[in-house]
Amino acid sequence: MSLLKLKRSETVKPQASFVRRPCAPTSYHILTHYAKRLNRHAAYLAPLSWQLSVAVSLSALSTMGHTAPIHSGSDEYVLSPQSPIYQNPIPATNVKKIGENLDKGSYQTIPLHSIVDPASGVAIDDVYTIDVPDKISLQQAQNVLMQVSPKLASNNAGIAANELQSEATKGLNQPLIFLRAGATRYSVDADVDLTGLKSGINDSVNQAIQDNPILQNIDPNIVNAIPPIISDRLPDEYNIKRSGTNTSAGVAMLWPVYTAGRTQAVTDLADARTEESQADALLDKDDLQATLINRYFTAQLAMLAAYLREDALNTVKETDHMAQRYLEEGFISGVERLEAKTALAEAESEALKARNNAQLAMTALQRLLRSPTPIKPTSPLFVSSKPLPPLKHFQDLALKNHPGLKKVDAKYAQAESLTSLSNTGYKPTVTLFGYHEIDKDPSWIAGVSASWKLWGGLDKGAQHASGQAQMRQALLAKIDVSDNILLLVEKNWQSVENARVRFQSLNSNVLLSQELLRYKQLGMKEGVNTALDVTTAQTKYLQARTEQAAAANDYVQALAALMQSIGTPEAFNEYMAVADIKLPTVY
Repeated sequence: MSLLKLKRSETVKPQASFVRRPCAPTSYHILTHYAKRLNRHAAYLAPLSWQLSVAVSLSALSTMGHTAPIHSGSDEYVLSPQSPIYQNPIPATNVKKIGENLDKGSYQTIPLHSIVDPASGVAIDDVYTIDVPDKISLQQAQNVLMQVSPKLASNNAGIAANELQSEATKGLNQPLIFLRAGATRYSVDADVDLTGLKSGINDSVNQAIQDNPILQNIDPNIVNAIPPIISDRLPDEYNIKRSGTNTSAGVAMLWPVYTAGRTQAVTDLADARTEESQADALLDKDDLQATLINRYFTAQLAMLAAYLREDALNTVKETDHMAQRYLEEGFISGVERLEAKTALAEAESEALKARNNAQLAMTALQRLLRSPTPIKPTSPLFVSSKPLPPLKHFQDLALKNHPGLKKVDAKYAQAESLTSLSNTGYKPTVTLFGYHEIDKDPSWIAGVSASWKLWGGLDKGAQHASGQAQMRQALLAKIDVSDNILLLVEKNWQSVENARVRFQSLNSNVLLSQELLRYKQLGMKEGVNTALDVTTAQTKYLQARTEQAAAANDYVQALAALMQSIGTPEAFNEYMAVADIKLPTVY
């Protein structure tokens, strides 16, 4: 069922109420009918303050004026004794303490599984799933965004990868234990040539005889017979046949007991890279939060503007109908009747344009939350009549919490780790080692070794100078980033205050233009004013109300930018909770 409910607060008797009779009108006709009745009462009653609460189904949302199914007609439209304009009672809260000591949140691990992305239709493994409600508050939308954003999921995966890499480096200074085992099967069948050996023996014996003067006095036949006696006992070749199995096992240990800080520098470098990825993820998270607030309240403003255009169109239709009656009775000329028709055509065009803008704004919000169905925001635009805390309060928070500064700190830590690593090149590495066989009669070895790199590889001096330059770069970058953040905070703080002052200053414009419209409508009934006069007054009234709603949106957007610039976008919800001026909502 497509149903439109309109609730306006007026300073009348509490029992006053309008009850709809059973019928089958469209949502558009319901709004038109009761807008006419309220406008007629407004001419005679005290100035009213209004609060809009409209509930529309999906069909009415997408078309904002299509025919609705027939329903029972049991809904009531009650005028309640509530005032003043846009005011809601809020408990007193010390706004200055909001977000005073806020720290950035951490990423929580959420169970993952496969799901089909409603926006692209692609099946994705290890993703979050969540049912997005039809009507959604800002807090609910923020929770949904944290779970469905591919960007945040990608950042979480990157953080997990860096954390695991950092955890892996913590084992670099632990001893390395190796278990070695081997089994060998061998078979040898070879012929060994011994002729060379025999010839060598003969030559050696002959040389020994010649060098020994005693043997020279012996009969030469006896002496010459000695070498053959020795060499003839050796064969010219020898055949070797062997086969068997051999097994061995042992435990080896290698322990770098002194690395001059190399392993700690590598671990610190990995930790700093993890911190940088976390800072990048926080920057992306803050950007997404700001984008969500922008689209959420832009949709609220667009829907409110569409309603105001519809309200203005209803008034112009009444004026057009009255002009036609006056023309038939001869009270106005054809030119004045033509002016009323022209105003009606323009009002219809502007109303259609406003409806299309509202639909586009809601589509943008729907795409951001990756919902297959349209989303209806329920948190209203708001303004706080109280001024913000002093500028220095926000600047101090920015210097404490902004993830951009945390990223620069992570860059400095990386440069510091690289410098420490380069300094270790001048120092030795001491390692304990040992090996022990696993056998009945084992052999073992143990010792200590030390090594220095004397020359070659990376230039240690240049590497050290590079690390020092990177540290200076990070320090100077932090100064520059801090200056830019402080300037951005001041700009956003001023924007919030300007929007607050402008919203309050437009209150008188709304009341004056409303009263002017009432007098012009009465004047037309008396024949004093023309249809063009009424249309002009209606346009001014619409413009005043639209400008005030736009000022409220400017306040909200500037406040969101301020919270992002101080690194605590979550504090936006706390300011919204204590705001004492809240505009009507369409849903």
